[in-house]
Amino acid sequence: LSLERQDSSVTSRVRLFEREEETMSCFEKASIIALVYLQEEERTMISTQSRATKGNVAVQELELTYFLEAALQSAYVHYFKKGNLVKGIKQMREILRAMETRPTQNFRMTIAKQLAEVLLRNLCENSYWNPFSEPPPDLLKSEESDPFLINLTTGPQLYQGDSLFCPKDIVEEALLLLLISESMVNRDGVISRAPDQREDRNISFQNASALYDLLSITMGRRKQYEMLSECLERAMKFAFDEFHLWYQLALSLVACGKSTWAVSALRECANLQPSDPSIPLMAAKVCLGPIHWLEEGERFCKIVTIMGEEAGEFLSKGYLGLGLVYSLQATDAPLRSSRDQLHKKALKALKRAHSLDCEDHRIALYLSLQLAFNRQISEAIEQLQVALKLRNDDMHSLHLLALLFSAQKHYQRALDVINLAIGEYPENFSLFFTKVKLEAVHTGPEEALETCKHMLNMWQTIHNAQFSDCDKESSTTEKRSTVRSSTAEGVATDKRSTVHLTFPDFHEADAGSLRVPSIAASRMELATSEISAQSSAVKHAPKQLTIILEQIWLQAAELFLELQRTKEVSFCIQEAASLFSMSNDVIFMRGMLEEMRGNLSGAKHFYDEVLAINPRSAKIMEQLGRTLHKMGRNSLAEKFLRDAVQAQSTSHEAWNSLGEVLQDQGKNEDAAEYFLTALELEASSPIVPFTVIPREL
Repeated sequence: LSLERQDSSVTSRVRLFEREEETMSCFEKASIIALVYLQEEERTMISTQSRATKGNVAVQELELTYFLEAALQSAYVHYFKKGNLVKGIKQMREILRAMETRPTQNFRMTIAKQLAEVLLRNLCENSYWNPFSEPPPDLLKSEESDPFLINLTTGPQLYQGDSLFCPKDIVEEALLLLLISESMVNRDGVISRAPDQREDRNISFQNASALYDLLSITMGRRKQYEMLSECLERAMKFAFDEFHLWYQLALSLVACGKSTWAVSALRECANLQPSDPSIPLMAAKVCLGPIHWLEEGERFCKIVTIMGEEAGEFLSKGYLGLGLVYSLQATDAPLRSSRDQLHKKALKALKRAHSLDCEDHRIALYLSLQLAFNRQISEAIEQLQVALKLRNDDMHSLHLLALLFSAQKHYQRALDVINLAIGEYPENFSLFFTKVKLEAVHTGPEEALETCKHMLNMWQTIHNAQFSDCDKESSTTEKRSTVRSSTAEGVATDKRSTVHLTFPDFHEADAGSLRVPSIAASRMELATSEISAQSSAVKHAPKQLTIILEQIWLQAAELFLELQRTKEVSFCIQEAASLFSMSNDVIFMRGMLEEMRGNLSGAKHFYDEVLAINPRSAKIMEQLGRTLHKMGRNSLAEKFLRDAVQAQSTSHEAWNSLGEVLQDQGKNEDAAEYFLTALELEASSPIVPFTVIPREL
């Protein structure tokens, strides 16, 4: 310390350099001697305590004095001031590797947190070196060498052994250091609300807050949000009336998908900072997501709208959220009168949002979507043009434009828009499903099947890429063996196993096919034998990706139904059932297949099963009503079709089927009215429901 504070009266640069190196040598020796001294004093104190226990003599605890702490940290602090990163990190690691003593516990917590911060802030992945290896040559070249050699007869005792954990990258080491610090913070933190401990409590909170900020950065790099949320839950004992930790917890819960807990945390954040409109908007966004808490979302949005001008730019977002809530409630409403009223409220809220912020393309998009729900197709297209002017490459805007064109029966224009959107977003399955529907109506099922084949190939590519990422991260033999089993038999183009998905290439023997029945049967047997091999790998895919694969198979089955190729339909249903055997859509498609074969009672059995699982599905009630009508049970068919119309009043197929039933019953006036309603709705009906456009805040 004397050398460091000595006046630089020496004019020689060589002498100044020698003094600097001598200072660093003294600091390093002081650090080593301090560690040795503390370990020896700890050993002496333990032996003294064992003797004093027998004689009931009090023993004074050893403390970390100012000079001892200065001796431990001066070396690495001086290195960092001079820009010598390698030596500073090495010095900190050596201190942390020394066996712990009671006086240095708090100091170790501080230095561990500091080292983690240095690693995260100053090193990249390529320049990292672990504690037992040499630093990269590039880093050594940029730093000065040390001509002074430190020769001490005794060094501190270090943690040693074959089972010591050695981190492999920056994140592993930083995470290890921070978790060690977290355990100490939670152990020694002051949480008492006594007035005389206010200062200590503030210091504990500041240390905990800084530590958990670093943990958020570290775990965020690896997307370990669930682990982060668990760490932040442990920090809640410091979080009484502390907004920052509550908000960190809420964001981590949102990121890891714990939506119900996230809403509770955000509600507490809103209570701590009631003047911040972004917090209730975040809570409303979560409520409108997977948990579908629409009433709770409405309350959060009204908190923002009640603020008025105090909400600033967030006021338009509040009305947008309110409009989306009403729109989603209208979709779920069981009564037509309630549905119409909610649609009006949604349209009013969205118009208010658009008047507040006419430059937001998402507000313009959802206003257009709401007009489409009201079957105001021309007005919806005009409003959508505003959204596209603000952002002409938005996927949902292009998708909605294609649906609006299909509602006007301009199928070629709709296909052109869908192809344009697919060019911008080539891996979006929702666009491809709409394209399949358009092609089935406009160009025929054969071309739509080609698109389905492309979707299978695209799904396989995405699946294999995700499996490759899992192998790189986990590198467990269990996953690798599971992937290898997916190839089973056959020719593989790559040494890595992949899931092979393809349609069968056989036709009904009695439908004009040139293939003989034995060949078709052998192909069916081969295709069936591959299902178990494929499903063993597919079942490890993410659930959302597996649901998409099921929908692709069922879409292909629907197209094969139009072509009356029952064997292909059965194959596709079997593939979908291997993913989700009790899926509503799979059972429904089985009923469709039985109906095509003429087995109406078998079809009714499957429809009854699906209706028992999902009693509010208009699609199932409509199909069951048609089947009952074919069976001659008109009264029951009328009942189910009226329920279908009540559940979805814009379904022109349900209205038309209801008219046919009433016509057979001799109720011609009512039937004519329903036929006209069906014609009116069909004129503005899109190729797929407008609800395919996600409504998210």
